[in-house]
Amino acid sequence: MSQTVLYARVSTADQTAAHQRTQAETAGFHIDHVVTDEGVSGVSTRLADRPQGRRLFDMLRRGDTLVVRWVDRLGRNYADVTETIRELMRRGVIVRTVINAMTFDGATKDPIQQAVRDALIGFMAATAEAQAEATKAAQRAGIDMAKEEGDGYRGRKPSFTRAQLAAVADMLAQGAGVSAVATATGLSRQTVYRIKDQPAEAEAALGRWAA
Repeated sequence: MSQTVLYARVSTADQTAAHQRTQAETAGFHIDHVVTDEGVSGVSTRLADRPQGRRLFDMLRRGDTLVVRWVDRLGRNYADVTETIRELMRRGVIVRTVINAMTFDGATKDPIQQAVRDALIGFMAATAEAQAEATKAAQRAGIDMAKEEGDGYRGRKPSFTRAQLAAVADMLAQGAGVSAVATATGLSRQTVYRIKDQPAEAEAALGRWAA
């Protein structure tokens, strides 16, 4: 009997596997099992090298479905993500994403459909890597800005958490509208606009108010 497994990577204290499961179920997925890696950087650690990532490869069987919030959960860069998806498809596992409802299935034998699928995998993986690089750049800029401003003035406390900031950046990069992002993250449209227009300042504000 096939199963649907959600893989959740929790890299900050603000993120939770329960929240990611809720997102998946809201998108229409029936989740049988949740596999979670906590405190693991997706930018520096391959899926197969993560404790629960290794478990995934052991438990998934032909006909099973692996659900992830986005393809960036499956690797640290373009090459890693594409190879992971292709390895899962070779094993007969269907990979589906919550964001944009993408499906990667190795069952198709039609060469045109295969070409379209493979091109889409490459595009999605490249987008995920570009977003990761942009996030790192914004974090560095935010840290530098916080240092320049010193510890005496911290400004208004941010109305968003680091997890919400990451979610906003992620969804905007995938082309989601401001209203949709605000609804999904629970933030006001004005806050989403500020994050969109000044990502470095958003990172700096979190840095100033960090414990």
